[in-house]
Amino acid sequence: MDEPIAKKVYYSIGEVCDLTGLKPHVLRYWETQFGVLNPTKNRAGNRVYRSKEIEIILLVKHLLYEKKYTIEGANNRLVEMRRAGKLEEERQDVLEPEFLEGIKAELVELRRVLTPDTGSEDG
Repeated sequence: MDEPIAKKVYYSIGEVCDLTGLKPHVLRYWETQFGVLNPTKNRAGNRVYRSKEIEIILLVKHLLYEKKYTIEGANNRLVEMRRAGKLEEERQDVLEPEFLEGIKAELVELRRVLTPDTGSEDG
């Protein structure tokens, strides 16, 4: 019952929105502004994100919303981090609280949806 949930290789834009708390139009806009955000598209033409890209999205969100960078400033900061070889480290630092909180919220909602009503249990 307490088996770990398998980490997916690809996430849809809807799943990324649930995990990051961002709207699809924000993600699509950020793709035009940040060269490091470049999700691939599947055969149907839908965006698919790898966990590395989700980490970068969370880093961008952190820079814009918490550190109050402008888009240009955040872009410059990402370039600096990449040049200094610190992009991976920064992604991991931001990943912990935000990503785990998003996963927790998703799991709580999933449990709510999958748990049968207590009044209709047959034992």
